[in-house]
Amino acid sequence: MVKMTLTKTDLAILDKFDFDVPPVGVKFLVKRPERVERLNERMAFCEMLRRAQEGNVFFVDKDSHACEAGLYVLGQADAPEPYISGEFGAGLKIFEEPRSASRLYQYIPKIGRGVVHSVAFSPLDKLAFDPDVLVILANTSQTEILLRAMSYRTGKMWSSKCSAAIGCAWIYVYPYVTGELNYTVTGLGHGMRRRKLFPEGHQLVSIPFDLLPSMLQSLRDMPWVLPAYEPDGAEFVRGLLVKLGMAPV
Repeated sequence: MVKMTLTKTDLAILDKFDFDVPPVGVKFLVKRPERVERLNERMAFCEMLRRAQEGNVFFVDKDSHACEAGLYVLGQADAPEPYISGEFGAGLKIFEEPRSASRLYQYIPKIGRGVVHSVAFSPLDKLAFDPDVLVILANTSQTEILLRAMSYRTGKMWSSKCSAAIGCAWIYVYPYVTGELNYTVTGLGHGMRRRKLFPEGHQLVSIPFDLLPSMLQSLRDMPWVLPAYEPDGAEFVRGLLVKLGMAPV
């Protein structure tokens, strides 16, 4: 596995959030990693995130998956025909008809065949590799700071993408293949809601590797609580308007 270029000092700013569960680094690998234990049971791709949040470092391969969705979005298997046709999604009552359910497979992000052979997971405090995606379970106040760190220098739009099913694609794969931060609201996606993996009403914030260094720097530089959010926020805003000649003295 490639040696870390991010240091513990770089990542230490995240400790300031005091997240309920640790952020998890995810690494997509061509080969089996060395000195990392293989997960000794089969589970869904979304469940693996929960396992890593509990403090476990491990990797998974094709035989580790208990849900076809994970294999599909990783490019390790084709989806069974009843999935692609929409019969399965309609049968679950997620969609009215197969024609609606089949649309899912027209826009779900997935990695190309042969690109990924295994995936490594690690909680932040045990991270020994540069993550391809860092996944953070956050409350709304924490998410606001993270999103602001993303747009602080870039001015990028905040955007959340998800779907009624195959939520793992938006947590892991979308940020990896696009280089865009994504966040999803817990309690919405079918599989994760059915498995009761995360507390409802939080956000899973997925940060791709190419945004992570700049976001960590922004977190060190920017105010975490904006002046307008402080008790004297209205006074601050008025003072700024006066300074800019937009309000009378």
